Amino acid sequence: MKFKLQAKYQPTGDQPQAIEQLSASIKQGKKNQVLLGVTGSGKTFTIANVIEQTQRPTLVIAHNKTLAAQLYQELRDFFPKSAVSYFVSYYDYYQPEAYLPSSDTYIEKEAMINDEIDKLRLATTTNLLTRPDNIVVASVSCIYNLGSPAEYGKFILEIVEGELIERKTLLLQLSNLQYERSSTDLERGTYRLRGDLIQLWPAYSDIAIRIDTLNNQITKIDEIDPISGQKIPLASGGKRRKHFVIYPAKHYLLDPKSQKKALQEIRQDTVKRVEELKNIGKSLEAYRLQQKVNYDLERIEEFGFVNGIENYSRYFDGRQAGEPPYTLIDYLIFNQKKFKKKSFLTIIDESHMTIPQIKGMFFGDRSRKETLIEYGFRLPSAMDNRPLNFNEFLERQQQIIYLSATPKPWEINQSQGEVVEQLIRPTGLVDPQVEVRSSQNQIEDLIREIVKRVEQGERTLVTTLTKKMAEALTDYLNDPKKVNKLLKKKAKKLPKVAYLHSDIDTLDRNDILDDLRSGTYDVLVGINLLREGLDLPEVSLIGILDADKEGFLRNDIALIQTIGRAARHINGLAILYADKVTQSMQRAIDETARRRQKQLKYNQQNNIDPSSINKPIREKLLQREKDGDEWQKDINRTQKNKNQKAIYLQISKRSRLNLTAIDAQNLTPDEKVKLVKQLRLQMNKAASDLDYELAAIIRDKIAELKLL
Repeated sequence: MKFKLQAKYQPTGDQPQAIEQLSASIKQGKKNQVLLGVTGSGKTFTIANVIEQTQRPTLVIAHNKTLAAQLYQELRDFFPKSAVSYFVSYYDYYQPEAYLPSSDTYIEKEAMINDEIDKLRLATTTNLLTRPDNIVVASVSCIYNLGSPAEYGKFILEIVEGELIERKTLLLQLSNLQYERSSTDLERGTYRLRGDLIQLWPAYSDIAIRIDTLNNQITKIDEIDPISGQKIPLASGGKRRKHFVIYPAKHYLLDPKSQKKALQEIRQDTVKRVEELKNIGKSLEAYRLQQKVNYDLERIEEFGFVNGIENYSRYFDGRQAGEPPYTLIDYLIFNQKKFKKKSFLTIIDESHMTIPQIKGMFFGDRSRKETLIEYGFRLPSAMDNRPLNFNEFLERQQQIIYLSATPKPWEINQSQGEVVEQLIRPTGLVDPQVEVRSSQNQIEDLIREIVKRVEQGERTLVTTLTKKMAEALTDYLNDPKKVNKLLKKKAKKLPKVAYLHSDIDTLDRNDILDDLRSGTYDVLVGINLLREGLDLPEVSLIGILDADKEGFLRNDIALIQTIGRAARHINGLAILYADKVTQSMQRAIDETARRRQKQLKYNQQNNIDPSSINKPIREKLLQREKDGDEWQKDINRTQKNKNQKAIYLQISKRSRLNLTAIDAQNLTPDEKVKLVKQLRLQMNKAASDLDYELAAIIRDKIAELKLL
């Protein structure tokens, strides 16, 4: 299995020299390289060519899920026959375990796991154990504890048609792989019994398996649709599989042989720690720790798993105190050694943002754990369930390419000052013009510019300094009366506006970006989430409000990145609203001008007429559409609610909400997010008041909002 790039175009502009230089250095064994690539220059295509030329398993690290999803989609299209995987945090919501001594408040770990992303994570590790042609696109979650790849690889179940095996033994092996028995619906990571049939849905797959057994023998194995139960037809000329390998449903698994020793070590360390706490006068903390650990161990002995088992990972992994945990990077190393590759390659995308994020993860985690240990909520070994520190991360890397339009001095120093530049875009597009305008009447001026773009069928991005301002501006732009009043005339076409922020679910962000491209929205408003890696060729205008407010969101790197979002359109323009030109603004303007001049010169020398990018909207990362029956049920439920007696919820002293009047299909994504937050609070309040009937009604409404 080799990496085979499939693309409709060939490298052009700066791409050929960048591909040649990067590939040659990798083959020569150079560890660190920097690729300075401007927005729209085809950096991902360049990297795809490097992967094909070097044939290295590759880890691509992005600093947010939106960017990771985009890179995954692009690389999946470039390498349709290779194992391109997506590995990000599977939490839609995550509240880590914590203790606040000042108010004596213990906060339990609370999380909402996204089942689809969990599947993709498990598929990632399965691919790394089984095939050499791996590209993994990951967020910074790849530096967190994941369990040993060697141990994970031991937990497999091979099933073959005709194999003699007791049914009881087969079910026990599935349980050891953390598959749960379901008596009702078949769900991912579960199995279901139907007479002599076993229906199994592997946690990392979209396809389930039906296993026919008779007289302690596997008589037949078929791949089936997990929802309908129908047998999946073979592709033209395909052969029916008779041999399957089942991998675990969870990453944290316990070997029965090593479990006994690990539990004994935990008990010994608990006794020592309890004595330490008592000796310094912390009897309450000692009692608390003893109760907590005993409960966890009982659950592990009984079920092989407990929430928070990762806090004991050091014992089960056989690591010493202070030793770094196993992470996804160890799976890359395992893959590289197993398939005898010279090295694996790491691409750190938007390195100016990703590197600081990697550096900061270790210290934030450590501070929280120290408090939990001090007050008896965890053993000191919990400190070893942690992300890698930055030195450990670098030690595990074999070859790195730092990828950014604005690399920082640290990355350049790592490559000994050598920087591969990719400033020419294949389309001949140049960096946008930059204008500085007064912040007085900035909203009025911005709206006039937006309306011009709307009438031309173009899109706009607007960055603000605060979420509150983003929401207020969105509401203003969506109000036809206010916009027409400000324009002093009735606009031919009014903008449709949404805002993008951290409260929107991982997968919904990509849908909103697709909606901008398709024209459902004309304008997106945000803070800094609009800056990195957004591939939006339809955007011709960037509006940066309060550009002279020096700081993280308005430094030279941030401004260059933001301005670059308009570089994919022939009419690209960036407007910086400011009362003065700061040093950061000047550096950003100068660097943009330098690149623009070089691009114009190249176009003139090669007789290139710039043209806007015409890029299709890719297939969604995950298909989450419901079938016709499910949609009809939702419509019927909505119609039924309209005929019901109104149910009012008191949201605040001055406002209340008619629950039955909510029409989920007519709400924008940001309205749904706000509403779900309010409803969750009301649901918890109703449950606390023992009004479970109302709590159930609110719960169903939340489910309806999230489905639509």
